[in-house]
Amino acid sequence: MRVRWPFVIALAVLLAPAIWATCIEPASLRVAGYDLPLRTWPRDQPELKVALIADLHVGSPFNGLDHLKRVVEQTNAAQPDLILLAGDFVITDVPGGTFVPPQQIAEALRDLHAPLGVHAVLGNHDWWLDHDAVASALSSAGIDMIDQRAVNITSGAHHFWLVGVGDLWAGHPDVSTAMADVNDADPVLALTHNPDVFPQVPARVSLTMAGHSHGGQVYFPLYGHPHIRSIRNQRYVVGHVVEDDRHLFVTPGIGTSILPVRFLVPPEISLLRIRSAD
Repeated sequence: MRVRWPFVIALAVLLAPAIWATCIEPASLRVAGYDLPLRTWPRDQPELKVALIADLHVGSPFNGLDHLKRVVEQTNAAQPDLILLAGDFVITDVPGGTFVPPQQIAEALRDLHAPLGVHAVLGNHDWWLDHDAVASALSSAGIDMIDQRAVNITSGAHHFWLVGVGDLWAGHPDVSTAMADVNDADPVLALTHNPDVFPQVPARVSLTMAGHSHGGQVYFPLYGHPHIRSIRNQRYVVGHVVEDDRHLFVTPGIGTSILPVRFLVPPEISLLRIRSAD
């Protein structure tokens, strides 16, 4: 039988991206480093290494408890000063997924360790499932839930405020309320789930960190991201954004929702190096 190589090659070219997007990239994991020099981060503050993790969506395809343990191990191996979890721990809407109770997710996250602690806010999926159940499970695992409140972090030369802002879709965010206890000149970092809250964040905040977008999950060169869950279109989809000297960082997250695919937007633990620009 004669093999029609042009047909075979054409078929392989067509199938390869689909296989990559549905079977390979969603199951991958990387630790990606980012250098963020900030003019509003004081020179007397030491550099701060932050591990930012979002959208775990435990139970989505390729993102079961074994994968979550891998996330925990790689995060700890990076030795961050601070670990921040930007919500959407559970999954409620992805085809092929398997629901994992928040108590099991929290038990795996219990092994996260950082000198300045592990802090978290909830995402829209956590609210849609059961806000109290997810928050209680995480708190019981030693994770500091900071939705709509600020904590002052002081350890050695580190002294700054960490403000948690509720999810834009479901968490009744109020930036002023969240920052009400910020009562000195220490620098401020903010953590939220949905980056669309960023325009409400005052210049007093050195850096806002968020997730939610999954980095668009799919990226086509020369076109961009075909699906964005943001009223800002592609403005806040992923990475470092600067507006009027105000800084936002959006992590592409770990899991998937709606469709279990990723293409050129690999799951990642974002490792942020925050330092003074002066």
